[in-house]
Amino acid sequence: MFEQELELVHESVEESGSYGSVMEAIDSEWIEQSLLSANKASIRNRRLPAQQAVWLVLWMGLIRNQSIKEVCSSMDIALQSGDSTWSRVAPSVLTDCRRRLGEAPMSYLFKSTISAWLEQALGDQNTLGLTTLAIDGTVFRCQDSEENANEFGFISKTHKPYPQLRLVSLISTETRMVLGAAFDGCHVGEITLAQRLVQDTPDNSLTLFDRCYFSADLLVNWQSSGVQRHWLTPVKSKMRYEVVEEFANNDLLIDMPVSPQARKKNPELPETWRARFIAYQEPKGEIKGFVTSLVDPVKYPLDKLLNIYWQRWEIEEGYGELKQTQLQSKVTLRSKFVEGVKQELWGVLIAYNLVRLEMTAIAKEAKVAPTRISFTAAISLIDTQLRWLALSPDGKLPAKLKQMRADIKHFILPDKRKHRTYPRSVLYIPSRYPLKYKQ
Repeated sequence: MFEQELELVHESVEESGSYGSVMEAIDSEWIEQSLLSANKASIRNRRLPAQQAVWLVLWMGLIRNQSIKEVCSSMDIALQSGDSTWSRVAPSVLTDCRRRLGEAPMSYLFKSTISAWLEQALGDQNTLGLTTLAIDGTVFRCQDSEENANEFGFISKTHKPYPQLRLVSLISTETRMVLGAAFDGCHVGEITLAQRLVQDTPDNSLTLFDRCYFSADLLVNWQSSGVQRHWLTPVKSKMRYEVVEEFANNDLLIDMPVSPQARKKNPELPETWRARFIAYQEPKGEIKGFVTSLVDPVKYPLDKLLNIYWQRWEIEEGYGELKQTQLQSKVTLRSKFVEGVKQELWGVLIAYNLVRLEMTAIAKEAKVAPTRISFTAAISLIDTQLRWLALSPDGKLPAKLKQMRADIKHFILPDKRKHRTYPRSVLYIPSRYPLKYKQ
């Protein structure tokens, strides 16, 4: 029964002609394994099999300007009955099928895709011989239902417009593809979510953290979880430390005390932890420098370290692409039930990686960095082509995909101007009243 339904899904997909680029990237066996691992495979003949529900969730994350019902229609989702006729799926069936599907298969599918795409996702190594990664968090709004409110909560205790979901993700700064993600209610902090991504970190990597992730428990575990898993994070002037060795001016080997609160939560932490501290002279501000696990001054020279932290901004660019362009600034997720919110977010992340994977292939052909391909142009052309290909013969699919890649090459962005640092300044607001000066 399962093999028959999987065959049926492939037939409907191939007949529609709109899944060419996705079918090349996502293996049907991954979907089968994700459903079997969560015991979600359709055993009996349902109006909408679980396999088609997975494709629906993926397309919901990519086609944002259509309702779920319209997405289902554009995908030509239907089920063949016994008399060889096709019937459309009612909207109520979509919700029921998504409830049966749950979150687990989409989470499993996300990890399966990343395992298969890891080489393309990591990209080239940096000048230190390590893969550069970045971690940061963001917030999504959920539909204002009682179920979502009880599960995810509200950031503000007084003003409660929408329940909010907190996401922390791990990306490659070279390609901006998401390597790992953890999300929960807004009452869960970013450090707690980052702890869940420790095992998703590849070896021989350098992860760039924001200053809010300065935690001995997190950073010590991050470094000891694998081989050459380094980290780097900025610090303020209030940091307590003791100098062990001075490599050069403003380049120190230090020991930092672990707080009693941290050791109470994790008794395995040492009393002190060692790192390398590099102080900033310019620009002036509350950030006084950064600490890193790259303690060898010969293997990791000072001049190379000074320029590498600014790559952390790539994760902010990635969130901008995902929320403003892919989701069209509609950061309120569609689902009204908890499992639907979680599966929808996994679908959004997989769809984002699919677009980024295609952009990485285009950048390789154009011999430029993947971050120089316009995400706005790429997702716009991919969406247009997918709609048009649904009406074209299957034989024209490879030629049209090749033409699509050639079109996107015209949207290569100029290379970024580096080493432009400016201190933050307060916006000047003119006074409404005349000023008087003493003689």
